[in-house]
Amino acid sequence: MITLALAARMTQAAVDRAAEIGALVSAAVVDQGGHLVHFQRMDKAEIAGPTLAVDKAYTAVAHRIETAELGPLTQPGGDLWGLPANGGGRYVVFGGGIPCWHDGLVVGAVGVSGGTAAEDVECARAGHAVYESFLSDQSAP
Repeated sequence: MITLALAARMTQAAVDRAAEIGALVSAAVVDQGGHLVHFQRMDKAEIAGPTLAVDKAYTAVAHRIETAELGPLTQPGGDLWGLPANGGGRYVVFGGGIPCWHDGLVVGAVGVSGGTAAEDVECARAGHAVYESFLSDQSAP
């Protein structure tokens, strides 16, 4: 389970990484049902970021895949062509959403928006690394 405390550490790591690389982002963590657990928006970050960060995390949970990997699948002729037009417009198919797995199940996700797609992915990976560290700590003797 992704707790509020863990989610807060995840978004903080994403925001810290953004500050290091000079990006202005919004970062969100959702639970296994796609419900928002924690959110941060950097000062002066774009106005679309809050919606996109949450929706990237939601998409990563809903489809159990990184949003960056969905892009090619949703192009004309792709296996998931038309996906962005579904889900009430919430499905985001560009980088920045990463699912969190535990025991073969997706238990949440981190989503970042506001930088370039590459910056968003980098910041989301920083948030996801906190989750992975948490899992490692839990399995340590």
